[in-house]
Amino acid sequence: MGHHYAYDVSESGTVNPMREISGAWRRTAAGAGLVGSDGSIHPTIFAEMSALAARTGAINLGQGFPDEDGPTEVLEAARAAIANGVNQYPPGRGIPDLLVAVAEHQHRFYGVTLDPERDVLVTAGATEALAAALLALIGGPDDEVVVFEPHYDSYAAVVALAGARLVTVPLRWPDFQPDLDDLRRAVTDRTRVILVNDPHNPTGAVFGAPVREEVVRLAERHDAIIVTDEVYEHLVFDALHVPIATLPGAWERTLSISSGGKTFSATGWKIGWVTGPADLVDAVLAVKQFLTYVNGSAFQPAIATGLRLPDAFFLGIGETLAAKRDLLGRGLRAAGFAVSTPSGSYFTVADAAPLGATDAAAFCRELPHRAGVVAIPMTAFVTPERRGEYATLVRFAACKRVEVLEEAASRLAAAG
Repeated sequence: MGHHYAYDVSESGTVNPMREISGAWRRTAAGAGLVGSDGSIHPTIFAEMSALAARTGAINLGQGFPDEDGPTEVLEAARAAIANGVNQYPPGRGIPDLLVAVAEHQHRFYGVTLDPERDVLVTAGATEALAAALLALIGGPDDEVVVFEPHYDSYAAVVALAGARLVTVPLRWPDFQPDLDDLRRAVTDRTRVILVNDPHNPTGAVFGAPVREEVVRLAERHDAIIVTDEVYEHLVFDALHVPIATLPGAWERTLSISSGGKTFSATGWKIGWVTGPADLVDAVLAVKQFLTYVNGSAFQPAIATGLRLPDAFFLGIGETLAAKRDLLGRGLRAAGFAVSTPSGSYFTVADAAPLGATDAAAFCRELPHRAGVVAIPMTAFVTPERRGEYATLVRFAACKRVEVLEEAASRLAAAG
């Protein structure tokens, strides 16, 4: 899932002036934390840090995208689809073979039985799936959406766009597991959606069984819908992924979202999907069809090919990333950071306080000059009132080539 620009950023990194335009865009920008105290709109920290990496030649461990291509079979399937004329609009729900492949995948790995014609919807990545689901399910300003914080930046933006209220449950250093009492206080009869990202971006946490079970219990008690973001489902290091939809009582009120971008190192293809009960999937389709309508015709059969790869592939990508996680963690510790060891995802969170940092954003802006490495401050993923709790925490991405991570670790250790 990428990060989106809501304004024009010049080559120097400054924001070009925009004429005043009314509408929901400003509410959306405010929800994403992009409105300054003076009302100006500023670029995301992701855009700023990537531009800084380009200007300084620093190694970019900020944004979470791989620097290696995915499986040859998947790439060749895309090329073959293009050559064979799969270049026009696909069916609105997705090409039938991908719908079947998603259903096969859910049964193969999780024992979930789906009707591919009714319980599966292909989307323009998981980000569109999340946006369409939230826009479909939120009814108005009295609705609340509960999320775990820190959170992926698009969640707050879409909740604000939909006009609902974001309610956050903090995940605290170092294990980033929620306090169940905090979760119980957050979920009320006003809760329309409980949005669960597991494995979790940006912390790398994998939630324990008590958390998953409490989410289901609270959703039943308060008649809420559960929406899950599971894009890192195969990038789990210490145990197999457990979808919330597989828990007793969860299926009928759960929309599960994933994509091929992280699993197959094809983040630019933007092929995602939603699975769940047909009535909930139809609600998402009613909105999604007026967003992108359809997308990625030639990439859809390629992702279907990927979903049918042998088990060894899916086990291997987790093992490979776990080794990269360990390499990055050793380098960060050698540089003087305190490190939270992630259980999944691309990301490792480190505390820069032992290095004298008091402001993660300022630290990250200085790090490319100091060490030739780019990272992202965790304050970019939290609401303003909680930024103090994450003031010195920094996120690094391990989804890079081993030699890149080794060089980054060397630079950080030398600078530390």
